[in-house]
Amino acid sequence: MSFKIDRGLFKYDFIDHHAVLCVPVDADVKEIRKRYLQVARRLHPDSSLTETAAQKHLGNELLSKLVNPAYEKLSGDRTRTEYILILSQIGKRLIQESTSVTLNTESARQLAQTANIDHFYRSAIAKLAQTQYDSLEQAQQVIAQASELNLVYLMRSAGKASVAPPPAQPKAQSGTPQPNTPKNTPPAPAPAPPKEDLIVEQYIRRAQSLIDKNQFAQAKVELQEALKLEPKNSRCHSLIAMVYLKQNQLKMAKIHFDNALKLDPSDETALQWKPKIDKALGQQPSDQKVTSSPNNGDKQPDKSGSGLFGGLFGGKKK
Repeated sequence: MSFKIDRGLFKYDFIDHHAVLCVPVDADVKEIRKRYLQVARRLHPDSSLTETAAQKHLGNELLSKLVNPAYEKLSGDRTRTEYILILSQIGKRLIQESTSVTLNTESARQLAQTANIDHFYRSAIAKLAQTQYDSLEQAQQVIAQASELNLVYLMRSAGKASVAPPPAQPKAQSGTPQPNTPKNTPPAPAPAPPKEDLIVEQYIRRAQSLIDKNQFAQAKVELQEALKLEPKNSRCHSLIAMVYLKQNQLKMAKIHFDNALKLDPSDETALQWKPKIDKALGQQPSDQKVTSSPNNGDKQPDKSGSGLFGGLFGGKKK
């Protein structure tokens, strides 16, 4: 049995694994796994909810051909990174094709117009997830609806950095003198498409969530991937510096705090912690520039500051 869906992101020869699981496009691994287990229990042939042989067969087909591949793609670090990169490219494409995108569902049309994008999007996805596989015969339609929401969210998120066009000049009143301008002045060129930063923001959001849970090793992986894409992101440097600090790797923390301040001299976290690190390392604060590639030296932990911040962070590496 083949499942053909021709709406939402599926229209771009792309398998929307987030729609299959009905999770937001920036869901972290924990959220993806939780949702997968819910769906897998529902679709497994031994489930009490699939009463007839035909339903059991359909549930097993959905599980093996859509749900399991979606989880495999989104749960692996490398495959998820590659997949999100493709989503980023689709987001750029959607900006250019926004006028030709056709939306079939009312919720997608509302998302295209609402001011509170994130809240509306997550609420709509969560609502679909509640009943996504209640009717197995309608599951593909629900996946298509979720994919339309994903499409609109990507399109609007990618366009957040767009500069609003200047207000239209009022029409001149009859008899009002006009400034002397050349008759054949060419129109101003259209602004370049805005830089796509959706993927980096997703990495930062996941990293911040992991830091809040004291899962520093996983947070560092997310931030390293973000810095590969955007090496001059001061927020990434500041966050990964905090991760190194909490792991008592003071030299690496110093390098990234230095980079954060070079990119954003007003970064509050870097301003707060860098002098303390300089003091702990026996250095005087200076204006010396320290640069590093996102992964330079990251593989070798720096234990020179181990224990110096033990009173603050418990002296343990996470």
